[in-house]
Amino acid sequence: MLDIDPRTSILDALRNHIGLTGTKKGCDHGQCGACTVLVNGRRINSCLTLAVMHDEDAITTIEGLGEPDHLSPLQAAFVRHDGFQCGYCTSGQICSATAMLDELQQGWPSHVSADLEAAPDPTDAEISERMSGNLCRCAAYPNIVDAIREVAGGGK
Repeated sequence: MLDIDPRTSILDALRNHIGLTGTKKGCDHGQCGACTVLVNGRRINSCLTLAVMHDEDAITTIEGLGEPDHLSPLQAAFVRHDGFQCGYCTSGQICSATAMLDELQQGWPSHVSADLEAAPDPTDAEISERMSGNLCRCAAYPNIVDAIREVAGGGK
């Protein structure tokens, strides 16, 4: 438990009080996704959530997904597919994609899912829809989608 102002967001707690700086502050309004982290396995914008609301929750940042010598499958795919340019959005993209792949496994439909009864096919359209809350100002979207599709095992 941190001794912090109750108005402190998870993002600011991570960066300023714990020293985990992989999670980025992009817009600070929940519009860009650079601050995406996993809370109990679900993706959230950490800039919009107060740290005190998640005292007992498991919070996973990019630092918790892999290490330089042992990357997660998504991190390795992002490197292989050049799914980053400046890299600022990458931690949020990878955290979001990690949760998105779990949502696919659980059969959660999206707005573009062709069949709401079956697990969605991770097509480019499906991946793009599910990742729409994460912006990349460098426009590396095709490479990001390719990396996610590789890990998901989907077609085009």
